[in-house]
Amino acid sequence: MKVKFFIGIDISKKTLDFAVRDSQQFLFHLKVENSLAGLDTFKSYCQEHEVALENSLICCEHTGIYSQHILSLAAQEGISLWLESSTRIKRSIGLQRGKSDKIDAIRISEYAFRYADQAQLWQPEREVLLELKHLVGLRKRLMLAKDTLQVPLKEAADFQDKKLSKKIQALNQKPIKALQKQIQQVEKQIRTLIKEDDVLHHLFGIVTSVSGVGEVIFWEVIITTNEFKLFSCPRKFACYAGVAPFEHSSGTSIRGKTRVSHLANKQLKQLFHMAAMSVTLRENELADYYHRKVEDGKSKMSVLNAVRNKIIHRIFACVRNNRKYEKNYMTTFA
Repeated sequence: MKVKFFIGIDISKKTLDFAVRDSQQFLFHLKVENSLAGLDTFKSYCQEHEVALENSLICCEHTGIYSQHILSLAAQEGISLWLESSTRIKRSIGLQRGKSDKIDAIRISEYAFRYADQAQLWQPEREVLLELKHLVGLRKRLMLAKDTLQVPLKEAADFQDKKLSKKIQALNQKPIKALQKQIQQVEKQIRTLIKEDDVLHHLFGIVTSVSGVGEVIFWEVIITTNEFKLFSCPRKFACYAGVAPFEHSSGTSIRGKTRVSHLANKQLKQLFHMAAMSVTLRENELADYYHRKVEDGKSKMSVLNAVRNKIIHRIFACVRNNRKYEKNYMTTFA
């Protein structure tokens, strides 16, 4: 497809700001409601100004639920949509002065024009994956609510009067038990959803065959990668998860330690860290690798990060080969 128009969208809860340009100049700006009616207004306005959406590249920041109407429009009409990180857009622009919804939309349209050759087009998610995403999100909120009630009481128990502490804990048990019951119900629905879908059930068996990978990691990985459609390279996913190390040096004066970037999905990083920790406590080749490297003088955290990388590479290798992980793998050639 030859892209003729580049459309930047600044998305907010109530409004959508559209900035449209071609390869030569800025064409127009339009502000509408963030609703289906607002999108109909935008489509009519494009027809009046001879802007063909089928020959357009739409670029916007990923704003979660607020971008749902845009996603629905792109899925229904087959429009090329580019969901980009706000940090990447901001840093590519350089020095900025002033800010408004209109200016942001124009800047996003310019970004789409300049970097169109690097665009990663959004792919619609299956309905079952959307349902899984909402259930996993609900579980996270319930877990957070439970920890908010539970953790402070445990920490304060040693510094309060024992009688008062027991009284407060007794009052607190009822909502905690209720939250725990809700969490179990949500987890049951998630497991049922995966079991009843052939694709998810098949991927679950492959991914969780890797040592250290449990169902929670599978949920996050499958949602983040859109069933491994957004990420096919383990190195890119490791970078996204904050596991890939980067060199920090310049000339002869700067010789910093090789370290991971803070620009990462911290939740995925935490999950893979826990997976690596659990693996090193068992009797397996990764635990042997960890202890051998530590005995050689390597930093524990750097070795642990290498274990996280190995887990990610094993997941992607198994998915690529469409087979479960085998400890003593024999190649076809062998």
